[in-house]
Formats: sequence, C-alpha cells, structure tokens
Amino acid sequence: MDTFDVIIIGAGAAGLMCAGTAALMGKSVLVLDHAEKAGKKILISGGGRCNFTNRFAGPADFVSVNPHFCKSALARFSAADFIDMVERAGIAYHERQHGQLFCDESAKDILAMLLAPCREGGAQFSLNTEVTDVRQQDDRFVARTTKGEFRGHALVIATGGLSIPKMGATAFGLKIAESFGLNVIAPVAGLVPFTFTGKEKERLQQLAGISLDVSVSCNHRVFSEAMLFTHRGLSGPAMLQISSFWRPGDTLSIDLLPGIDIHAFIEQKRGERPHAQLATVLSELLPKRLVQLLMEDGPGETQLSQLSRQQVTGLAELLHAWQLKPNGTEGYRTAEVTVGGVDTDELSSKTMQSKRVPGLYFIGEVVDVTGHLGGFNFQWAWSSGYAAAMAIAEAA
Repeated sequence: MDTFDVIIIGAGAAGLMCAGTAALMGKSVLVLDHAEKAGKKILISGGGRCNFTNRFAGPADFVSVNPHFCKSALARFSAADFIDMVERAGIAYHERQHGQLFCDESAKDILAMLLAPCREGGAQFSLNTEVTDVRQQDDRFVARTTKGEFRGHALVIATGGLSIPKMGATAFGLKIAESFGLNVIAPVAGLVPFTFTGKEKERLQQLAGISLDVSVSCNHRVFSEAMLFTHRGLSGPAMLQISSFWRPGDTLSIDLLPGIDIHAFIEQKRGERPHAQLATVLSELLPKRLVQLLMEDGPGETQLSQLSRQQVTGLAELLHAWQLKPNGTEGYRTAEVTVGGVDTDELSSKTMQSKRVPGLYFIGEVVDVTGHLGGFNFQWAWSSGYAAAMAIAEAA
C-alpha cells in the first residue's frame, strides 16, 4: 500500500492549490478525484474565462455562521498574492465591474498554472477514481478506492459543495466530516435564481427577458446590481447575491429605482406635463411591460395633475420596496455555490485542520464559508488551500 505525506480528495480549485503548494515544499502528495479531468469547474467558470479572484476580496465578502473564521486564511494568502501568481505565470487578465478579474484568453491558463507546481513537485494524481471509504488506522489515514488503498500522514478534504450535480458534485466531503464526528451546518443552494408558482409566476413570466438595475434586500443584507426576469422567476447578479441570505418563507424587498426620488420626479413631470398619464411618464424610468404589470390595479391611467398625495406615497412604496415572496430557488442544479458545510468551530482558522482529528483538513467549498458572487469563492479556495498546505509542510 502506497503511503504519502498527504492525500487530497478533490482535484478542484482548493485541492490543486493545496497540492501544488505542498509538493513544492517537498511533501509527497496524492490527489484523488472521481472525475476524469482535474479542475473541471475551473474550466467552465466565468463563461470559460474564470473569474479567478476579486481585487477587493475581504472577510466581509463571505457568508458563514462564524464571519471571523475566514480572516486568517485570507490574510495569509490574499487576492494580491494570487494576482502575483497569475502575473508571474504570464497570464493576461482584465478587470470588470466591482473588482472582478478574468482571464483574457481562457480558464485553461489558470488550470495550467495550478498544475505546473504539482508536476514540478512530483504530486501524483489518480483521476477517474472513486473513494469508497476513509478511515484512520494507527497514525495514518487510509483511503479505500476503486483503484486500491492509499495511506497518508495527513488527509485533506477538498470535495467542494453540492452545486451543479451534473458535474459530479456530491455530499461525500460532508459525510466524511460526520464520520469523524464533526458537526456540519446544513447545506443549502446559494447564488441561485428564485422561482415562483401559481399566479405570481404567471404574472412575472410576462416580463421574461427584462433586465434592470435594482437594490434588493432581505434579512438585513442589501445588494445593488442587475435583476433579470426569467420564465421561472428572478435571476441576475442582484438576485443571486441575495439568495445566499434568503430562506424559505422570506420576502424580498426590491427598490426598482435606486437613487431616484419618485416624489421629486412626479412633481417635476406634473409641472411639465400635467395631463400626461402616470403610466406614460413611469415608462421613461422603467420598461413598459413592467410598468403595465405594476399598474394593473393602480392609478396608471390617472393624469399627473389628478394624482393625490396618498397615491404618490403609495407609488413610492411600491417602486422603492416592491414585495415579492419566492416559493423557492432553482436549487443545486443551477446554484453556483453551497451555503453551509463543515462547521468552522470544528477547524483551526489558521491551518484548516480539525480540532478533534489531528492531520485531517477541510478546505474550499466543503467548509461553511461561502463567498459572494464575483471571484470570492475562488479566492477562498486559494486561501484555504494554501493555509492547509503550509500547515502540512510545517508539520514534523
């Protein structure tokens, strides 16, 4: 039976970062994955150009039961550190809105960069390999697989979350944590579109294809980005962001005109065009189909000169705090991440090592740390993978 300094289960972003770092530090590394290729999610991310980090990544950009847990790893290996790696590798990249960084050419460049230190350090890969059981035997971890058994002084779980099951996502990493007695925060789909049913779905379907900038709030969190109406419900960056904080039964409050004082707008138009209908002037600010839906039972045909103060106040409440109650989300099928995972109380924030089981590490999305949309989840993969690798390298 082959024995390694470290066995890493999962050849995704976090696993590859950990493998390359540990290998370059002189550790013998084995990476196991059931997929036939390493880094499959990296290759499809960002429309194939990989939103590999966010220039402004910081602790406030992550969701966790313990919001402080991510601070240590992010400080040890920051977005600036990963950008340095990218630049040293000669990878051309560009910045989009909100600090999001993408490859100019292809996500393949990032994958190649991650694999290079693995090769240089002699890390071994066993792909298309299913891990059937993991146990601790004496002072070793034993991974039983469809290609035999392997031993490791350390074991790193980098199996990712439950999102995009068609790409092989499973709950295997969480089951391993539970098998070692670790607590798991119940996972839910995050960064995912909302769905509606019944009459509300029928109403919103009329708006499919419309996109506009909004500010959406739920559970004391606010995001100001684009919203997209779909045939199933609501999507777009604003909705994906807030979905990580929404729970079944919650109502979304949507400001359709952020930054615009509707009272002042109506008064201005009333002076300029007193006989214009309300729906007509609102169509200067919002898509006509959306105005029609909002004014179904409202004063849409009322002339501006005839609008009462009460009607204007009601209009402002509607446009600045439109209340919508989704019946659910599209789930893991289209979710970009998983919220929840291995309880951070079980892990060292400096090393990602289990407090109960020395030598057992959890990194990346399997941990209860979830980034916002915009390159933050990749940064968590790099930071947590690096933290674990350095801890393993520094161990006796």
